[in-house]
Amino acid sequence: MEALSEHTIDFSGLKDGSHSFVFELGTDFFRASEVEEYRGGAIRAEVVLEKSSQLLVTLIHLDGHVEMLCDRCNAPMQQPIEGRQRQIFKLTTENETDEDELVSIDPGAHAINLTHYLFECISLHLPIRHVHPAGECDPEVAEVLDKIQLNHEPDPRWAVLNDLKNKGA
Repeated sequence: MEALSEHTIDFSGLKDGSHSFVFELGTDFFRASEVEEYRGGAIRAEVVLEKSSQLLVTLIHLDGHVEMLCDRCNAPMQQPIEGRQRQIFKLTTENETDEDELVSIDPGAHAINLTHYLFECISLHLPIRHVHPAGECDPEVAEVLDKIQLNHEPDPRWAVLNDLKNKGA
C-alpha cells in the first residue's frame, strides 16, 4: 500500500516518553489500499508512541467499520472492526528481521509512516467471512438461497464418530 503523508509521525522533535496520535481512516485511505473488497469505511486509529533513545514502540488501536459486500447476499454492508497491534521500530544500522513486530530503521531517520501498519492491522482483524447479522441480508436473495439449500442425509460413517463423542460427554 502506498504511504500516505497524513500517517507520518515526525519523532525527531519529540521527547522520550509517551505520545498520542489519532488518525481518521476514510475514503482516501481505502482508495489508496487498492483492495477492491474495501469499498470505503470509517475507522478511528489511536496510536500511542513510546519513544526512547533506541526504540519507538507504537500501540495501534482501531475502532470503526469497513464498507464491503456481504458474502451471502452480495448487498452492501458495514463490517465492524476493532483491533490492536504493536509495532516496534529499532534505530539501528543492522537489519534485524527475526520478528514480525520489529522493524529496523536508520538511526538518522526522523519520521515513521504508519500507513502500511494501519492497513495491516485492519486486514488482520477483519473476519474471513463477511455477512450481515441474522435476518439483515437482502430478503429476496435470502429467500432464493433458502429454497436452493440442499437437505441431505449425513454420511453414515460420521455416526460412529458422533457415538464416540457422545460417550465421552
